[in-house]
Formats: sequence, C-alpha cells, structure tokens
Amino acid sequence: MSAKYFLDTNIFVYSFDKAAPAKARMSTDLIRQAVVSGAGIVSYQVVQEFLNVALRRFAQPMTVAEAEQYLGTIFRPLLAVQSSQSLFAEALRLQEKHRLSWYDSLIVAAAIESECSVLYSEDLQHGKKFGGLQVKNPYLGMKV
Repeated sequence: MSAKYFLDTNIFVYSFDKAAPAKARMSTDLIRQAVVSGAGIVSYQVVQEFLNVALRRFAQPMTVAEAEQYLGTIFRPLLAVQSSQSLFAEALRLQEKHRLSWYDSLIVAAAIESECSVLYSEDLQHGKKFGGLQVKNPYLGMKV
C-alpha cells in the first residue's frame, strides 16, 4: 500500500475557515504534513476549485498576490495530477460504477492515478474503498 495521500479541495478551504477553528486546525495540520513529507497529492482540479473559492467566496477574499504565494508555496509541491484523456475516461467509469458526481469522480480518479492509499475528503462516504484507495473524513467525530 502506498504512503501517498490525496487532499480534496475542502481541506484547503477549511484551513481558512475562522467559523470552524477545529476544522481549520485539522486542515492546516494535514496540509503542512503533506508539504513537509512530500506524500500529499492534489490535482489540477483541486487547485482550480480552491482558487475559485479563495478569490470569490471567502469572507475576505484572497488578493491575487496572496493567491500566487499560496499557489507557489502550498500547491506547487503537491500538484501531481494534470487533466488527461485517461483521467477523464477513468472518471467516467467511476461515475457510472459508483454513482458519483462528475467532480467527485474526477477527484477519485486523480487519487487512483497518483497511486494514493487515502483520499481525505468530507464529500465522500468515510471508509468507502475504490480498489486500494480508501476515503477518510478527517473531521469525523469532531465537535464543530
């Protein structure tokens, strides 16, 4: 089993959530560990989704300069999965087989393509397995 793990977009968004400090701390710890250990992975989609939220929906949106800095320091070492025909084809198969949303199927396909053993997300069923990939909700049981 691989020691690599995939971080879904919500992990990054929650790291900035002042209304949920426990989730913010957990998220920040996961991100820090991912960058320091080199075991964390994200896809192009995660970067796009996060930047869309950070620049438009945060209570105090990121500036372009802040987004560029975050992109360079946090996402640069984690970004390992680009869009490709094979990624889309696998996502289509996963969507049909597991009845996932299109965007969730892309996340799962990216985690599988990068040979991750864990996908950290609160958007999918905790404990669900996709072959050698297992979904873990890092916030499960946490008092919010």
